[in-house]
Amino acid sequence: MPCTSRTMSLTVQQILTDAKKLVCRLREHDATADNVISQAQSLNKKIDAMKQFEEDLNELNEVARHRPRSALVLGIQQENRHIRELQHENKELRSLLEEHQSALELIMSKYREHVMQLVLANKKQQANVVVSDKDKLITQKQTEKIYEMASVMAQAITIDNETIAKEQEKIF
Repeated sequence: MPCTSRTMSLTVQQILTDAKKLVCRLREHDATADNVISQAQSLNKKIDAMKQFEEDLNELNEVARHRPRSALVLGIQQENRHIRELQHENKELRSLLEEHQSALELIMSKYREHVMQLVLANKKQQANVVVSDKDKLITQKQTEKIYEMASVMAQAITIDNETIAKEQEKIF
């Protein structure tokens, strides 16, 4: 039993250490996810601002038709390229966020498995202790009965020896 409890406590200690590491990693991943979300929101705001700018620019161009079309087209093309770059970056950030979330789900499932194993091992250890105590009590009662029977047998032998001795005295 002592070897089993040492192994059990060592395993419990390892599980607790692993759980602490997982919690630290979860915190780091959570902070990273918050960072990615804030960046995505920032990019989304930039895209909205650029769209608004493009609409305002189109309105201004309609009002001020005296500007050359080539300059307007060049400005719009540059804005469109910038918007596409931001949209691409936004897609990358979303994929990173999804990857982060799947990693967190995996870590949490492993953590739940370890905790469940720890709980089951603890219950099993407690059940073994209860069974062991019952076995000790039964063994103690049986030992007491054996000692009692041995003392009764010793008394019977003593009485038999006395009776045999008395009969031999009568014979001699």
